[in-house]
Amino acid sequence: MTDAVPEQIHTMVMDLVRTVGLLQPEHAVSDLTVSLSQGFALHELDTDPPLSQRELAERLGLEKSTVSRMVADMERKALLVRERPSGDRRSYRLRITGRGRAAHAAMAAEYHDHYVRWVAAMAPEERDAFLVGLPAFVRAVRRVRALDRAPDADADRDPAP
Repeated sequence: MTDAVPEQIHTMVMDLVRTVGLLQPEHAVSDLTVSLSQGFALHELDTDPPLSQRELAERLGLEKSTVSRMVADMERKALLVRERPSGDRRSYRLRITGRGRAAHAAMAAEYHDHYVRWVAAMAPEERDAFLVGLPAFVRAVRRVRALDRAPDADADRDPAP
């Protein structure tokens, strides 16, 4: 691998983020404004049973304090409710509301339409390469991040060539 490859990937990822519009901090859904993190949270809460704030933070890869503020804002917007499990006075379970489910469905439909159009604009061989390359890149990022979080991460790394 040459030094140019990581730089090319960096440039492509930055271009993708800009082009898709992920730098826009908020997304309008009906009469509601939802941040990108809130959209991901809605997806997690709509596809699984109620989660704790800790579980949601882990799934989103966000700090617990960030999720706590986000959940409070989402509760103000009536996208979710915090419920205490019986017998547990220290934690909350997060349950998506009907309004949250509707917002998630609207966002999912909009993004699905985008993906259908974007994929249709690709040549079949480009789609095939993308379906191999993107998952490989995500796996590599996850693997390296897991190594970085390991208690003795420096000891497990191969020395640089």
